[in-house]
Amino acid sequence: MKRLSSSKRVVVNNVVKEEIEWELRPGGMLVQKRNMGDASSDPMIKVKVSHGSYLHDIALPAQSTFGDLKRVLAQETGLEPKEQRLLFQGKEKDDGECLHMVGVKDMSKVVLLEDPASKERKLEAMNRNPTVLKACEEVAKVRSEVDKLSEKVIALEAIVGSGAKVAENEFLVLTELLMVQLLQLDSVQADGEAKVQRRAEVRRVQGLVDSLDKWKARNSNPFGNAGAVSSKWEPFESGVGAQSPLPSSTRITQEWEVFD
Repeated sequence: MKRLSSSKRVVVNNVVKEEIEWELRPGGMLVQKRNMGDASSDPMIKVKVSHGSYLHDIALPAQSTFGDLKRVLAQETGLEPKEQRLLFQGKEKDDGECLHMVGVKDMSKVVLLEDPASKERKLEAMNRNPTVLKACEEVAKVRSEVDKLSEKVIALEAIVGSGAKVAENEFLVLTELLMVQLLQLDSVQADGEAKVQRRAEVRRVQGLVDSLDKWKARNSNPFGNAGAVSSKWEPFESGVGAQSPLPSSTRITQEWEVFD
């Protein structure tokens, strides 16, 4: 949907005080155009974006557009905005449509699909490059194992969330299994599309380990008074994140890096 804009100068005693810019929002509403610098004053919302087996929690200003959301997702998924299709309540949304104007609220769910034409081009490129194709297949094997482990993590979260107690060993075993998959990803020699897929899977595994840390702390102390542990990640030589062991009595702020 296109935006129309116009501007108006306000003159006081022959001095131009400011220039007001207007834009036409979806639905025909004419409002003063927002500057990017003003975005910090907007109320923030968290949007849950489902992308295949991945779930991204994206925080952004409530009055952002779907185009803004795509730009944030590009950093998370490696998909360029033009390669993305965003659906809300079963309907694809244009880049110019505003989230709040179509009913997107805090914790609303949006579905991300890769543009079919883009997906086909990448597949053709992979088929022409056996090395990239082999790396993508290796990442896919890890993804399949992580899918299974993710289901177990969700099951543990449900049990602890209901107030029941879980043996601490359950958390330790799952964490170790996830770290094994992280090492598998580190061994993948990836370039191009395979590199993008590997980075996304690394972030997914890190997120699951961090979730286990949180629920393990809650399992140990249901009242939440015990010190919580978040994983601190250090890069391997290939750039994949490794976990550093930390004292259980220490509260650590999560440190994220971009993994190539």
